[in-house]
Amino acid sequence: MYSSQLLKGTYQTLILKLLQDHPRMYGYEISQYLKEHSDGEIQLPEGSLYPILHKMAEEKLVKMERVHIGRRVRRYYSLTTAGVAEATSKIDEFNRFMATMKLLLKPNLKPL
Repeated sequence: MYSSQLLKGTYQTLILKLLQDHPRMYGYEISQYLKEHSDGEIQLPEGSLYPILHKMAEEKLVKMERVHIGRRVRRYYSLTTAGVAEATSKIDEFNRFMATMKLLLKPNLKPL
């Protein structure tokens, strides 16, 4: 599992990407998807996930819909128009970052 310090800056980008690909997801579904599709390397605990989702809702990047399932209420999240634009921007930024990191972490990096 990756360190929380390494992952902290990527959580919002990952959530935006998931909601871009899956138009409607609930919190537990998001955390389970990340865990399963990363072979357990990325685990986003509820204590981290929900504050991120609430902040994204305040920033109007996601909207939340409450659905009653029996006696429980499930909160589904989906991207707003601003969220779609932010997802594209964050994914592009992350890809540029990864390219820079690959360049800087090459073996035998030459001194200036």
